[in-house]
Amino acid sequence: MSKSIAAVVGGAAGALAFMAIVLGLVWLCKSQSKNYQNKNSETGSSDPSALVEWNRGAGPSSATGQPSFGPQGARQFSMEELEQATKQFSETSLIGFGSFGPVYKGLLRDTVVAIKRRVGSPRQEFVAEVTYLSEIRHRNLVTLLGYCQQNGYQMLVFEYLPNGSMCNHLYETGLESSTKLEFKQRVSIALGAAKGLCHLHSLKPPLVHKNFKTANVLVDENFIAKVADTGISKLLENIEEAGPSHGSIVNVFRDPEVEESGVFSEMSDIYSFGVFLLELVTGQEASHIVSLGSYEALIQWVRSRLSSNNFVDHRLAGTFTTEGMRDLIRLTLQCMSSPGRRRPKMEIVMTELERIHEKEMALTTFMGEGTAKIALGSELFT
Repeated sequence: MSKSIAAVVGGAAGALAFMAIVLGLVWLCKSQSKNYQNKNSETGSSDPSALVEWNRGAGPSSATGQPSFGPQGARQFSMEELEQATKQFSETSLIGFGSFGPVYKGLLRDTVVAIKRRVGSPRQEFVAEVTYLSEIRHRNLVTLLGYCQQNGYQMLVFEYLPNGSMCNHLYETGLESSTKLEFKQRVSIALGAAKGLCHLHSLKPPLVHKNFKTANVLVDENFIAKVADTGISKLLENIEEAGPSHGSIVNVFRDPEVEESGVFSEMSDIYSFGVFLLELVTGQEASHIVSLGSYEALIQWVRSRLSSNNFVDHRLAGTFTTEGMRDLIRLTLQCMSSPGRRRPKMEIVMTELERIHEKEMALTTFMGEGTAKIALGSELFT
């Protein structure tokens, strides 16, 4: 009898232990799921639900046995899918050109995407780098969704932003633009781009963009800024046997110290960001002053424009306060300081832009907007 009781007690104890293990596993799974959701909401796309479908493994890609890389990994698409999405990469689907090659607008499973294509043989280095880049998610970074290596081409699939590059909304082309970006909007866009770069610089190890410029600041339907081409320069360096083919092109956004040393750093991204701010303030392409030939000549050009009251984009008239504009111009010059060690870190730039934006919103809302002259002279260069 005692043996029977012992057996029952032992069985019950075993069952309880088993139940405890099961409950513990359930709790752990829920906890990890909650943590993952929190991480996604803080650093993910501005519309993460639109990207879920790419990561479920359903549809034509999984049907052909091509691998997926998990909930935040790059999907491998087939050439057939991308050809169908772009109408065989027709001219009507072509929307631009970038460092990776021509860019096409496509429709994949009812989702509009941007597809970049270049000639290239299949490379394992390409897959490894794309996998890493696809896992970098932030509200102010353009999301890399997938890739394809077939028929002598390498292709990258990105989320599509309907309002395109800031170049389309900033430069005066002689054509009447449907959008007028006021000062507060420009500061807000600069802030979004700064947040994107700040996230890259906060990674371990830091990821330097190397090719930040106005053309790589895209805006969505709500004019939220997202930095494009993240890691593309590094990707091209890894897969191009003869080195980057675009290295000899004069680039006004490139830090003069990089031209001398050939070494990129977070500070070189900050110089490029300063040139971007310069374009936001002036409404002009910085490339037209490349002929000046040196950093010193560029700064002298800025000085002369400031003192002659011919620096700020005339389309901004009536949309800013003198203090807000002065602070933004000062930040612009700090980002372009030489030597590079004098430049503020991206986190400080982001914080200053937040301060300027918040103060500008408050002052222009309650005190009205002004068109004060910006003949600020040398005080900004101290």
